[in-house]
Amino acid sequence: MKRIAVRNLRLCTKDCLCLYVCPYGATDTENSVIDTEKCTGCGVCADACPSKSISMAIVDYPPQQKKTERVTKAIQKLAENKAKEERIARDITAHTDDDNLRKLMKAVARSSRLVAEDLMREGGYMLPQSSNSLDLVKSLHDNPPSSAFPSVAAAEILSRIKCNDRASAEGKYRCSVCFTEFEVDEGEEAICPMCHATGEKLELL
Repeated sequence: MKRIAVRNLRLCTKDCLCLYVCPYGATDTENSVIDTEKCTGCGVCADACPSKSISMAIVDYPPQQKKTERVTKAIQKLAENKAKEERIARDITAHTDDDNLRKLMKAVARSSRLVAEDLMREGGYMLPQSSNSLDLVKSLHDNPPSSAFPSVAAAEILSRIKCNDRASAEGKYRCSVCFTEFEVDEGEEAICPMCHATGEKLELL
């Protein structure tokens, strides 16, 4: 699985050990962003970084684990309700003079946001390379929810990130070990992406 080094500039303390250990010069750039064209994913710079600001990122993520339409719709409904709760809590925060109520509503708004984010990930938006994630970004880009929506950033995401969902499947399987449902491309061996079960442990749907 191919990896590349990425630097978190907020954590970087400019110790610059990465400049001396990288055998390919990928860390020596003017803008502090690691050159992905030169990086081979050896991980030497990440190991040497004293501030732990460099980590190894996977280039090609596996396809998003599929969920049934019934589960996806239920999760999306819950996420929408949490988003409404957050808006209500923020509205109360903005219009109350009670300090205790303001603090409580800020906490409610924050917790509602966190739960909604978790629900969206469970609903199939964990990986930015999945078709549903990219479709969501495209729909927001085409129909911005407000004038403050970063349409330029959305367009850049759509141009840079390619969908990794499998286009055509030879068959759909269910794993009898972990119950994961997955698709297999033509000519590919059926292996569970979660627990790596094979053979008789897989049921063709």
